[in-house]
Amino acid sequence: MNGMQCIKYVMFVFNFLFWLAGTGVLAVGLWLRFDSRTKPLFEGVDSPSVFFTVGQSGLCAPDVSEDPSQRPARSLRVFVSAPPSSGKQGVYLLIAAGGLMMVVGFLGCCGAIKESPCMLGLFFIFLLIIFAAEVAAGIWGLSNRDKVIEEVTEFYKQTFDNYKNTKQEALKETLRLIHFGLDCCGPTGSLFDAAKDICPKQEGLAILVTTSCPKAIDEVFNNKLHIIGGVGIGIGVIMIFGMIFSMMLCCAIKRSREFV
Repeated sequence: MNGMQCIKYVMFVFNFLFWLAGTGVLAVGLWLRFDSRTKPLFEGVDSPSVFFTVGQSGLCAPDVSEDPSQRPARSLRVFVSAPPSSGKQGVYLLIAAGGLMMVVGFLGCCGAIKESPCMLGLFFIFLLIIFAAEVAAGIWGLSNRDKVIEEVTEFYKQTFDNYKNTKQEALKETLRLIHFGLDCCGPTGSLFDAAKDICPKQEGLAILVTTSCPKAIDEVFNNKLHIIGGVGIGIGVIMIFGMIFSMMLCCAIKRSREFV
């Protein structure tokens, strides 16, 4: 019985943290969808078919006067949707993922505390579906890596050209997020590109060796792939333990009720 109580509270803590993470993902998705700076990206028939979120410390673009050496490392998350007609799917996928994480976390917490085999069973099923989707996405990403890089690069070039022609504020914010997140500037990394206020500020000779964004995107996918894979494997292992613990707790609950 002590082992059952231990698993019960481990399940509760794990799923409470999972629920909090889902709340955060959902909040970011809703913020991106309805924030005045990014809202225009998802409205209208010309909204882009690929969506990025860049940054560890939020999605607000950093100060252009910030010293590059003092900027914290930033990460790049990429959501690639299918054809242009479904261009808004990236942010909605983020919202759906957050909502699903909240539901799974709720089922796990309540199932553990209430000792409900039904809720624990639903928790196991949802976690199994998410695990299968993660494996499928990983396999697809590895087998289509070149295609993903090509589409992301094309999205960047399209956004850059559209901003040059329209000067739309939402496109400016998107470009600043990408430029500061990847520490790059423009399609070519030329001196002309580096002079723009949407690029990281460079000083001295550093302005002559600015990295182009297509090159930076390629480096993220090719040089950081082992990090992405490691994170994915770590998440998968946690999910497997979650499924094992949920079944162990479910079986222990059923056995305890048979003795009553």
